[in-house]
Amino acid sequence: MTKSKGYAMRSLSALLLSLLLCACGSLQQKAALPAPEVFFHDQLFAEPAESVDASQIFALSDSMRDYLRNGIAHQLRTEGRQRGLLDALYKRGQLKLEYDSGITRNAAQAFDARAGNCLSLVIMTAAFAKELGLPVEFQSAFLEETWSRQGGLLFRSGHVNVTLGHRVADIGAGREASSLTVDFLGADDIRGLRTRVISEETVVAMYANNRAAESLVRGDLDTAYAWARESMRHQSDFMSAHNTLGVVYMRHGNLAEAAAVFNGVLQREPENTRAMSNLALVLQQQGKGAESAALLQRMAAIDPNPPFHYFNLGLTAMEKGDYRSARDFFAREVSRAEYYHEFQFWLGLANYKLGQIDEARRHLRLAMENSTTRHDHDLYEAKLSWLRLHSTTMVRAIQ
Repeated sequence: MTKSKGYAMRSLSALLLSLLLCACGSLQQKAALPAPEVFFHDQLFAEPAESVDASQIFALSDSMRDYLRNGIAHQLRTEGRQRGLLDALYKRGQLKLEYDSGITRNAAQAFDARAGNCLSLVIMTAAFAKELGLPVEFQSAFLEETWSRQGGLLFRSGHVNVTLGHRVADIGAGREASSLTVDFLGADDIRGLRTRVISEETVVAMYANNRAAESLVRGDLDTAYAWARESMRHQSDFMSAHNTLGVVYMRHGNLAEAAAVFNGVLQREPENTRAMSNLALVLQQQGKGAESAALLQRMAAIDPNPPFHYFNLGLTAMEKGDYRSARDFFAREVSRAEYYHEFQFWLGLANYKLGQIDEARRHLRLAMENSTTRHDHDLYEAKLSWLRLHSTTMVRAIQ
């Protein structure tokens, strides 16, 4: 199972979050933080539109228990609990899970939908394993930062996987006693992958932070606040949740509260460019232009070529009708994140404008293949079908 990769722009027109589509950001031991309650202001928000409780994300539904007892019981006996479970969940022709980055589901929701992002599928796998008495260990992987954007928000993604241990009773019983790691990246992506163990509480915090970010995309700030708060309650030093909380305050118009959270992040992580970017926007809205500019200058020194930089230049060139420059800018962004579907799409569009129909078709196909939601996949597929049908007419029109 694969995951697309991408980048995100840094500017004063967008807010940066860490959305854990598959994973996590690093949690290094740094300066102590105030208690998370210092940053909470419940009186500013209404009750959330949904139940906000991350403590039950590993709970099995009746249908999941039935699947273990009746659907794959024979397989678990003959292959062993580790191998039997993994083959049942992820072998083609059985459960038929589909990767979908659109929403982070708990174990029961992922099972019912037969779909989820990487974090959802890790949670579901762990839930089944725990029910079978198998030890579970979560790992955060050290991968190059990947970015995407949605709903005016820019998201950084990481990666997490899960290792299933063996029961003591399986040793010497003819079963495979070694641990098995479940990873939803392709084989080429995980070769030589460096990881570190993370706690279950950290995984729970990741889940809640994802839900907060997804609520932000929908514009549901009350629910976003509740989920960000829930994430910080489970992992008080999870900086991604702090950053998300600051964005919630900012979108809600609570600039002083937002600034306090972002400054708290920077006190602990002085080079956290996501918090810098968001704080710079807060300062600008507070009329503190000089402080905002100084922070942006500091950001530029840390990262002079931020993600989405060439993409933004490409969009500007497209607006001016300079399709050759646009193509070159998009190609530079693709060279940094070839798996991000939006970059491939715009490179294809620039090629189409230049009359390079074969190249346009190739990049549009790559956009479709690397899309991470069914909606995006269907959208690119429709555009590709249109391109095939009208390619001759398009060439004539362009020429």
